[in-house]
Amino acid sequence: MGHLMVTDEQVRTFAADGVVCLRGAFGPEWIESLRRGIQKNIAEPSDRARFWDRDAEGRTCFFDNQSWLHIDEYRDFAVDSPAAEVAGRLLGATAVNFFYDAVFVRSPGNRFRTPFHQDEPYWSVEGFDTCSIWMPLVPVARESSLELVRGSHLWPERFRQENFATLTGDDRDTVAYAEGDQAGPLPDIEAERDAYEMLSWAMVPGDVVVFNARMVHGGSGNLAPDRDLQVFNTQWLGDDVRVAFRPEGMDPDHSGDMRAAGLDHGDRIGGDLYPELWQRPERVPA
Repeated sequence: MGHLMVTDEQVRTFAADGVVCLRGAFGPEWIESLRRGIQKNIAEPSDRARFWDRDAEGRTCFFDNQSWLHIDEYRDFAVDSPAAEVAGRLLGATAVNFFYDAVFVRSPGNRFRTPFHQDEPYWSVEGFDTCSIWMPLVPVARESSLELVRGSHLWPERFRQENFATLTGDDRDTVAYAEGDQAGPLPDIEAERDAYEMLSWAMVPGDVVVFNARMVHGGSGNLAPDRDLQVFNTQWLGDDVRVAFRPEGMDPDHSGDMRAAGLDHGDRIGGDLYPELWQRPERVPA
């Protein structure tokens, strides 16, 4: 799609709202490839994978991340698709690094709602120049789509992690809040929805929602009985992002891999695990 795939208006919308929906950003070849990758992923999940909410009808949620290291279709998308350029141009970055992938699969009729949260408090990095590319591989009705609080990436407060273990029943989701942590709990967005402007979109395969990691967002958990959900999500890091090891824990926790690669708290992200995949064409080498 070339350099015109992200317009100046979309860049301004992303900066002001913290999110933008790009229609038809990825062609059918990428959709089909990622669908194959997800089937491989479900058949051979990593040790980071989660299965949630199994019930008598077999409805469930599947989640896995950083699987690009062993699933070729995911790696091909990260390296060869326009995703890195989309991220770089929306962020206004001189260069972007790939952080990791995450996969969400929910069976038809699933009612598992992802509570409102921010992504950055869970990550092993910190910075404003971040984005996630949320890419459904099946049609998604607006009432089943991701919901985001417009402009919440600009809120001055820091919010702590949500303790998802109380919802998922998985001990790996438990948060050990650090003593002296100044971050407070997220406001009860659900109880005060009228106080916020919610953004969500009906989407078809090829559309993506790109949002800042500080955006407050959640999943509706409202799937129709005949409609499943398959989402491939990639995370991208721009100029100001640095390694940040959090005492309350991280999910996914990259601290071990980062230290093994010689990265420490405060370092610029990089290396084979977090490759730089796009540079602004007019960038002048140092």
